[in-house]
Amino acid sequence: MMHYRVARFHSFLTLLFFLTVSFTLFAQTVPTDDESIKSGEQLFKTNCYTCHRVKQKWTGPALAGYETRVPSIAWTIEWVKNSAKLIASGDEYANKIFKEYNNSQMTAFTNLKDDQILDILAYVEAEAKKVDAPAPGQDTAAQAGGGAAVPSAYLNLIIIGMFVILLLLLVILVLIVNALKKFLNQRDLSEEDKDVVESPYTAASIIRSPGFIFVVVFVVSAVVFKTVIDGLYSIGVQQGYAPKQPIAFSHKIHAGVNEVDCKYCHTGVLKGKQANIPSANICMNCHTYIQQGAISGTAEISKIYAAVGYDPATGRYSGKQKPIEWIRIHNLPDLAYFNHAQHVNVGNIECQTCHGPIQEMDVVKQYSLLTMGWCIDCHRKTNVNTKDNAYYDKLEQLHKAAKGQKAAMKVEDIGGLECAKCHY
Repeated sequence: MMHYRVARFHSFLTLLFFLTVSFTLFAQTVPTDDESIKSGEQLFKTNCYTCHRVKQKWTGPALAGYETRVPSIAWTIEWVKNSAKLIASGDEYANKIFKEYNNSQMTAFTNLKDDQILDILAYVEAEAKKVDAPAPGQDTAAQAGGGAAVPSAYLNLIIIGMFVILLLLLVILVLIVNALKKFLNQRDLSEEDKDVVESPYTAASIIRSPGFIFVVVFVVSAVVFKTVIDGLYSIGVQQGYAPKQPIAFSHKIHAGVNEVDCKYCHTGVLKGKQANIPSANICMNCHTYIQQGAISGTAEISKIYAAVGYDPATGRYSGKQKPIEWIRIHNLPDLAYFNHAQHVNVGNIECQTCHGPIQEMDVVKQYSLLTMGWCIDCHRKTNVNTKDNAYYDKLEQLHKAAKGQKAAMKVEDIGGLECAKCHY
């Protein structure tokens, strides 16, 4: 009787396991609806765009056709969440990718849920099926221009090209006039006609003519005006600014190679307006113990020890401290308000969205424009994540009633373009 019960129990466990696996496989099907694809597009641009393109090899592989290469969808989800874990487990395909990309590990996205990763895959598959792929570098150029239709450098080239064309036309006209004069001089002309044909139109007379002077003054004034306007628009814009810091801290080593989470050092990003500069105490959490090998005793780490008054030989603090005079890189004007916690906690915005591939920078630079137009462009394009957040229920109802059930609610639809949001 006991053996019978045990057998039935084992059968029950087997059935339960089968149902669980079947349900998991069913749940991990890539969706195809428009809402999932739109959600996946936003998640892709926020989390994946730094290293991946759909149809182009970037820092990481092109994602189009991933479904024919990976072992399964479940494997893909595990890879996205923690690739290091899969590699350490000895997974054959995971180690193949790891070696193919020079032992560079993909960032672990433990914050992403399974359904969010499936939405990203839905977007990738939808983009892969499109015939007209965007030109390489198109998004980068749009970002660099802050949403402008034509970058300033292209306008300069257009103006120079117009000058060259005008000069060529002028040369052609002079040649035509000279040829006509020679032709007419061979004809039997009246004295009046001869005076017209032989009128002294020389290069000097043309240059001194009022019409030519007007054209030159107009063109020069236009170029000067454009230069002044470009200069005014660039005031306060420090894109590419990368000052030399008092300690050569490498984000590539810490955030990239060693995968230290940005939020571990920049603690204020989760709870306040400022991301804050990490204190030397945070550095000492690791460098108190990392005292062997090539890292130990380097000049840069010695500067940290000197700042906190630490003696690595004795492991004691002297109490004599001095601040590290870091140079601020990202500056917003005092008239603008920006809150990191609002964007990171509520908007789920990744650091790379604004700061670029920070995990690849030995020397940090200002990656984005950080202008008002750049922020507004983001607010116009970014979808509001209303899932499982009752705060947005009423706003979402009003939005769908006004713009339709399928219209995604953007940041601009909930006051993201109101002046008082950022200027107060």
